[in-house]
Amino acid sequence: MTLEQEIKDKARTLGFDAVGITDAAPIAPADVERLRTWLASGCAGGMHYMQRNFEKRIDPAALLDGAQSVLVVALNYKPQAPRVAASQPQALAMGAVAQYAQYDDYHTFIRPLLHELAGFIRSLTDENVRFKACVDSVPLAERALAVRAGLGFIGKNHMLIHPALGPQAFLGELVTTLRLEPDEPARASCAECRRCIEACPTGALRDDGKLDAARCISYLTIEHAGDIPSELAAKMGDRLFGCDECVLACPHTKAAPPRINQNLQHHRQRARLDLSQILGMTDETFQRTFANSPLLRPGLPRLQRNARACLNNLTHP
Repeated sequence: MTLEQEIKDKARTLGFDAVGITDAAPIAPADVERLRTWLASGCAGGMHYMQRNFEKRIDPAALLDGAQSVLVVALNYKPQAPRVAASQPQALAMGAVAQYAQYDDYHTFIRPLLHELAGFIRSLTDENVRFKACVDSVPLAERALAVRAGLGFIGKNHMLIHPALGPQAFLGELVTTLRLEPDEPARASCAECRRCIEACPTGALRDDGKLDAARCISYLTIEHAGDIPSELAAKMGDRLFGCDECVLACPHTKAAPPRINQNLQHHRQRARLDLSQILGMTDETFQRTFANSPLLRPGLPRLQRNARACLNNLTHP
């Protein structure tokens, strides 16, 4: 068995659903230009942090001196189909939460597993081998690297689409000074499918292929500071946090299996939240209720802003 196969087998034993290997060279010039153009066009909205550390974002070796390889892992988060239960009285106004945010924070879940994988690799090779564990918050063009590592292709919804897992997969990377044999890049595409574009409530997925984040409900409900423009707030519907429309419309989502790894805690009761409870929360109850949850990211004032918009949409359809 090759070293690469031993590493992949260990990654799956740790609970990852897929793993690929690529070199630590910068991402392709075409991808760099695409990212530069997107940022210059203003499509990133208020995510000014995307402009910072640009050289690190496009070059894994800028994150770790002497980097030779990048291991890219994927963790399927497609929820199990909900059990059919007897109907129960519900609060009048409920807000929808994106499926990924119904789990505990995947950053704090994946990072220790990457460190464990790094320890395993050291045990097989050299204790002087160095690693950098990356999980989304580190500036790294992880989707481009995932494509290069053979884990899938970038769909028209701008998400990595794994051929078996679909677009509902958390990604993590392990940059290392160890030279490993890279996998072949993925070559698939969405072809003529436009279901995600047609499903987008606000037109954030444009016909020219760009994602206008400033119109995206996920961006507006999580990253955007200040009031949400009334035209876009009206299109939020009951979406309190995030939006799954472009993901759920994807044929690859429908064909994908539900998650296997049960260690990442799923809070099914967070799929829909009582808007009146959100509006009545103090910062203390907010922090306690959503401890270790992605729902903490926008902070209570923004979540309450979202709740007011949802409530207005539900009471004035």
